[in-house]
Amino acid sequence: MLEKQIETTFVKATHQRGGLCLKFISPSMAGVPDRLVLLPDGHMGFVEMKDPGKHPRPLQVQRLNQLKQLGFQVFVCDQLDQIGGMIDAIQTA
Repeated sequence: MLEKQIETTFVKATHQRGGLCLKFISPSMAGVPDRLVLLPDGHMGFVEMKDPGKHPRPLQVQRLNQLKQLGFQVFVCDQLDQIGGMIDAIQTA
């Protein structure tokens, strides 16, 4: 299973819940998470996609922590079986 396959499955699962899973790229800030997840009723979270067993780079960890400190939900997804739980967590926050 590759990161791209996990990401594609995450996008489809988000759409099935009536949401958007936008590719997040910031020209002015390196290390931001791969995806911005927007769900009905204003629920939002950030997701960093990784190949199975891989971990975020130090700069990515720093960015994830910055977003957490601002009160956002932040996840690292490296397995298909994590997707439903992450979307549930975003949707119920």
